[in-house]
Amino acid sequence: MSVRKLRDALVLMGAFVALLWVLQVFNWADGYRLDVDFGILPHNVSRLPEIFTAPFLHVSWQHIEGNTVPLFVLGVLAAYRGIKKFLLMTLIVAVVSGLAVWLFQSSGELTVGASGLIFGYFGYVVARGFFDRNLLDIGVGIVAGLLYWTILQVAIPGTPGVSWIGHLGGLFGGVLAAWLLRERTA
Repeated sequence: MSVRKLRDALVLMGAFVALLWVLQVFNWADGYRLDVDFGILPHNVSRLPEIFTAPFLHVSWQHIEGNTVPLFVLGVLAAYRGIKKFLLMTLIVAVVSGLAVWLFQSSGELTVGASGLIFGYFGYVVARGFFDRNLLDIGVGIVAGLLYWTILQVAIPGTPGVSWIGHLGGLFGGVLAAWLLRERTA
């Protein structure tokens, strides 16, 4: 890991979190209409593209506050190996998490939030070292797992107002991305 790559990861995630907060201000000022217009509406074919916009939106100040620190920390841990791989991994996680919500969430349940990305970053960080056979990444994954294992409790079905399907889809997407993007050795 180089200092430059770590700096790039910090800057990227800082900018991403800042963008989410700016969007939250606009969303709040508009009575959360962005959620209605750009959130995932399951089983609605015309709303399938919203799997790419929903992670940028949040239903309340508490929602974005709860997502900010884990998104930033896990995002930096996922990105410090390289921005290009991180962006591809983020795309994989967003698609898998969004499709899980679109396919399996109850009809009419509008879903927004960066939680699918958070769970995806968590899954990626925990699994990446094992797939890459990299001791530093295994250590980072173990530390992240110990620090953030409690987030898995949010993925328990039945938690009111929480898309456990989106969380679980994100986690699966992160592990899948770690496997798909693993370092190939000859």
